[in-house]
Amino acid sequence: AAGADYKERLFMAANRIGKSEGGAFEVTCHLTGKYPDWWTGRRFTSAVEVWACGTTSETTRDIVQSKLFGPPDGVGVWAGGMVPPNLITKHTKRPHGLTNSLESVWVKHVSGGVSVVGRKTDEQGRKSFEGTAKHVIWCDEEPPSDCYTEMLYRTLTTQGIVLTTF
Repeated sequence: AAGADYKERLFMAANRIGKSEGGAFEVTCHLTGKYPDWWTGRRFTSAVEVWACGTTSETTRDIVQSKLFGPPDGVGVWAGGMVPPNLITKHTKRPHGLTNSLESVWVKHVSGGVSVVGRKTDEQGRKSFEGTAKHVIWCDEEPPSDCYTEMLYRTLTTQGIVLTTF
């Protein structure tokens, strides 16, 4: 419910209890516009621009990307994550670097629009977070304060939200 009133939220708890699953669940709700009946938090009625962020390229692929889209199957179909595969309209892989790492994923929203989620890492540094507006930013693990400040700036014009799980 806090998401209805506050733009920043934190889910901080012990290891291996489902924090990342909680973050992936909320991001999926916002990407798709499909909220459970009991959801009293923030709702987006149109497609959204999202960043899903992790500490390194490896942890972002292995945790954040996997929670949202599941593991790769080798032929470009991503299944087993929170986002239903039938709602994924397109994806791009990172042009260089880590194998099986996605750059952006387009997801059907109930409004008829298409949401986009991109991934970012803290290791890219503050400058990589500059410039674009986002509706939702999910940090899986605590980001450096300079990166977090840039994330907050990205949500100003959209009146978006930042959620952190660690």
